Amino acid sequence: MARKTNDPVQDENPAPGGNGVSGDAVADYLRRNPDFFADRLELLSEMAAPSRWTGDGVVDMQKYLAETRLGEIDALRNCAQEVIETSRSNMSVQTRTHAAVLALLAVTDADQLLRVIHDDLPLLLDVDIVVLGFEPPVPFTSSQDVHALPKGGVDDLLGADENIHLMRESETGGPLFGAASGLVRSAVLARLRPDRKIPAGIIALGSRGSVFCPGQGTELVGFLARVLEQCLHRLAEPSD
Repeated sequence: MARKTNDPVQDENPAPGGNGVSGDAVADYLRRNPDFFADRLELLSEMAAPSRWTGDGVVDMQKYLAETRLGEIDALRNCAQEVIETSRSNMSVQTRTHAAVLALLAVTDADQLLRVIHDDLPLLLDVDIVVLGFEPPVPFTSSQDVHALPKGGVDDLLGADENIHLMRESETGGPLFGAASGLVRSAVLARLRPDRKIPAGIIALGSRGSVFCPGQGTELVGFLARVLEQCLHRLAEPSD
């Protein structure tokens, strides 16, 4: 008596690279499991549908339209993924900016303000360096982290009618970032408006990566600059 076996039906002529399972066995399995593709829709996009017509000069428009629609679905899926990733990145930047603003608002004197700017803000904002620059008379002359700019230097860097300037690698460097100029590949500069205590100035955020580039949104950088501006006006000693 021949012994029964539970092995799957073997294809006498299996496809190259196949596992020996016959096409009839696959078809039988799918008949017994009609919901197989319900949770595996991505497999359908990988299947090769048969053409309704064969022969030179004949185009199967139904197959063409189906393939076009699948391509559109893939494009929409990729677009949605990009939107999700951009939203996550924007939320991270917003959270970091809020943390930096809270750190600035918590300071009680000018020396503490400078320490927060140069020590804490790079970590909170995920950049490599944060510096201040002022036109004469330069406040905080005892600090090596405050850079002296020539008269009109703020407008030269930002433009007379601009409050924020995003800089690419080709534009960065120079004396503003001091010893770190060789490391900075991208930067953003924001205007600090003067009052009776401080002259016109700039806060500059520099990164060794391509974090900043023209065309980015600058609302959060502008908000940070306005908060810092108010802190400087409140804590700085009147300039002579």
